[in-house]
Amino acid sequence: MVWTVVLIVTVKYVIILLRADNNGEGGTFALMSLGQSVATRSAPLLTVLGVLGASFFYGDAIITPAISVLSAVEGLEVISPHFKKIVLPLTLVIIIGLFSVQSRGTARVAQFFGPITLVWFLVMALGGLYHLVGDFRVLQALNPLYGISFVAQNGMTGLSGMGLVFLCATGAEALYADLGHFGRRPIQLAWFWIVLPSLMLNYFGQGALLLSDPAALKNPFFLMYPSWALPIMVILATMATIIASQAVITGAFSITRQAIQLGLLPRQLIKHTSESVAGQIYLPRVNWILCAGVVIVTLMFQSSSKLAAAYGVSVTAAMVIDSMMAFFVIWRYWKWNIWKTAALIVPLMLIEQVFFFANALKIPDGGWFPLAIAAFIGVLIQSWTRGSRVLTKATRKNEAELGWLVRKLEAKPPHRVPGTAVFLTGDPESAPTALMHNLKHNRVLHERNIILTIKSEDTPRVVRHERIEIERVSDNFIRVIAHYGFMETPSVPKILEYCKRKDLNIEISQSSFFLSRRSLKTTIRSEMPRWQERLFIFLAGTAEDATAYFQIPTDRVVEVGTQVMV
Repeated sequence: MVWTVVLIVTVKYVIILLRADNNGEGGTFALMSLGQSVATRSAPLLTVLGVLGASFFYGDAIITPAISVLSAVEGLEVISPHFKKIVLPLTLVIIIGLFSVQSRGTARVAQFFGPITLVWFLVMALGGLYHLVGDFRVLQALNPLYGISFVAQNGMTGLSGMGLVFLCATGAEALYADLGHFGRRPIQLAWFWIVLPSLMLNYFGQGALLLSDPAALKNPFFLMYPSWALPIMVILATMATIIASQAVITGAFSITRQAIQLGLLPRQLIKHTSESVAGQIYLPRVNWILCAGVVIVTLMFQSSSKLAAAYGVSVTAAMVIDSMMAFFVIWRYWKWNIWKTAALIVPLMLIEQVFFFANALKIPDGGWFPLAIAAFIGVLIQSWTRGSRVLTKATRKNEAELGWLVRKLEAKPPHRVPGTAVFLTGDPESAPTALMHNLKHNRVLHERNIILTIKSEDTPRVVRHERIEIERVSDNFIRVIAHYGFMETPSVPKILEYCKRKDLNIEISQSSFFLSRRSLKTTIRSEMPRWQERLFIFLAGTAEDATAYFQIPTDRVVEVGTQVMV
């Protein structure tokens, strides 16, 4: 446990990966984007690794709240065996309550998170220190040879033990994912001065307790404390696990938004719960899908010990993927010698792979569950990205090159109507489908036509002066390209404000926004298998309406329907 925390959490994540920030942001997609920016030949591989890492994260996001809250509430059983009957119902109440308050945002509650967490770690340190001073033999664990010999001499039993030991490193990937929220320096200071010493004292204290009283094995953490302190510890543990679960839930919101911006998932409604903190968002659909998953997992396993079998597989897989992407970043982005990079990353990756195989032994006992979730998410992402490519290809068959269309309209101008028309399109070089249909059926053209494209970049955020590109195609057509990072949510009203600063005045109340609403149909000539074709059409049907997603006033929108065969 000591060397797992030191090597995996401290060395890899706190010291190394926290320095691999993408404009201040961390996490799977940030690491992927850093690697892709310098390793162009390996970009497809890095994309696959990024998708796999995100898929495994969702499995972690479902299991973490369940095992965290269950393990805390199970402290009631230490107070009295009679409380055993209420552990599961109380856990479900806490979980459902936690997801129910997500829509209100975490701004008001978060101000209490820091003090509660600080008290939690200090209490853990004091409990461990109390037992450690009574038996210093446990400090021999600082010698890694004991752990190596234990695994070597006990074969499969030793490997199974490593699977359980790995639980002390879970959550390490959250340190890197939360880089954009807190910054590298605060995370490192908190880790080295508070978290790491508290954890080590607590683990050593539990070890000392077990050396003196092997019967405490049934729950060594809570049995470290006197009986009068148990109710306080159960309350503190529950609050701490709620905070930990909150971090995972907000992480799921963040990674989903990143996936949407990168085109890996269909659009979802994103609500900002804070006017001052851009990262505080709420995704209703993701929230309740996660809630249902956590409740199902809790009812399936019903105890933290059984859930421990399911925990770890997805986390170790995500960590191995992080190491693989980190290799590209350190080698190509930091420009290290390939042998120095290998000397740093390969030993860590080998340790993580041993942990992965150790956790893989638990697949029949529940480890299959996070793998099934990751596989399901992976299929969704692959189907959506493949279907999107097919849809784009099919749509372009009905579109004309914008420059050609402008020349044709200038040669033979249609009837003009006053006002401004804004056409949203994914390809700024092509004439939008809505524009083509408007000309075909209404045979009119507005005095001023804005071709608006919102592009998602591989960086977390785009600096303000690079947000907008404006190009005058002709006297009547203006091309506007708005750039957004994968940690940002596009907003058409804000885009128009940026345009005003660049001397392009577009009054939203006097403009009409033309959007294409595609009705997707199956075809026997599809490039996708029939099941995937139907899945993509279903996913497209669940996508958030563009009007709401881009925050366009509904009374200014004109939708033009088209049928597309995919």
